[in-house]
Amino acid sequence: MVLGKVKSFRVSYDCLNDSNVPVFSSGDCVSGRVIIEVTGEIRVKSLKIHAKGFAKVRWTESRNAGSNTAYTQNYTEEVEYLNHKDILIGHERDDDNSEEGLTTILSGRHEYAFSFELPQTPLATSFEGKHGSVRYWVKAELHRPWLLPMKTKKEFTVFEHIDINTPLLLSPQAGTKDKTLCCWFCTSGPISLSAKIERKGYTPGESIQIFAEIENCSSRMVVPKAAIYQSQTFYAKGKMKEVKQLVANLRGESLSSGKTETWNGKMLKIPPVSPSILDCSIIRVEYSLMVYVDIPGAINLSLNLPLVIGTIPLHPFGSRTSSVSSQCSMSWLGMGLPERPEAPPSYAEIVTEEQRLSSLDVPAAREDLNGPLFAYIHEFRFQPPPLYSEIDPNPEHARRTEERRLDACPSR
Repeated sequence: MVLGKVKSFRVSYDCLNDSNVPVFSSGDCVSGRVIIEVTGEIRVKSLKIHAKGFAKVRWTESRNAGSNTAYTQNYTEEVEYLNHKDILIGHERDDDNSEEGLTTILSGRHEYAFSFELPQTPLATSFEGKHGSVRYWVKAELHRPWLLPMKTKKEFTVFEHIDINTPLLLSPQAGTKDKTLCCWFCTSGPISLSAKIERKGYTPGESIQIFAEIENCSSRMVVPKAAIYQSQTFYAKGKMKEVKQLVANLRGESLSSGKTETWNGKMLKIPPVSPSILDCSIIRVEYSLMVYVDIPGAINLSLNLPLVIGTIPLHPFGSRTSSVSSQCSMSWLGMGLPERPEAPPSYAEIVTEEQRLSSLDVPAAREDLNGPLFAYIHEFRFQPPPLYSEIDPNPEHARRTEERRLDACPSR
């Protein structure tokens, strides 16, 4: 008998989202199928799957030890997050080539379902970096007698969700710095920079509103700028490796000596980037907004405002809270409270003359409610309140009342 051949062997996931991309979180059930297409009959000892997820770090450093001798040091570290095995066909032992216990797969397309649950503990978000990565996959192995095992592997994505609707991530971020330039024995005026953003947490695709004030009292032409940076930090064997990458930037207008520029919500959009990774012991991914002044021939004046890129976007109530808190904390940009409070509305703006006149007649149902208390309430409940004034109309009376109160105080 001529045995058939395997035409196709692959792993497919049952996706949980509309985009048909396999994305999961801690505690989710990962389900899918191993799909086998064969031409003719084949005999199989076993069909196994192995789901695995881990964070891995690796980099190399070379050092000179003398004039001609050099050696290389490798730094590696690994953290396992997932390790699950299952047998879909056959048995555990498949190292022999006996004909016993074989399963026959007929010609055609066959699907073998699998499912497993991701750990409830926090998982690291899938990530690909310069010196490390976080990866999750399912590998399927098809074992047949007298043949090498067939293997196929397919990755899936894990997001450890970060909800930016928390007090910490909704709090405004702000800072102020100044710098004085010196040229030999001459000292120029200072360059000052104040910057603020509405909150610390954002999601990809959002735009950051930047409020800033830049004052140039130096003798040089300067340029205000802003940029978002991603910082990748890798840890292995007590050592650390850091990579910083530019994500997005913008440029303001050049400022000559004595000029000031104000950014009233200048927008800087966040491109599609990986969420922050803050809970992995060997890989950290962090973000920051740098607002700085580019000074020719000198070190730039810069402010670093920390960011957290999350996965759960801002709720409507969070947006309002953030906006209100932003407006209330902008006094350092000259947006303080008004010097005089606004007077309350007049009585005529609230109660019309028709409403007041129609309410003067006592309803018949209440004619039996006689007495001084009801008469007092009825007399004043439709009358306008006293006129609003910031000046006490009886200052002498108020002064005498206060003196009597102080004289009666036992501590005096």
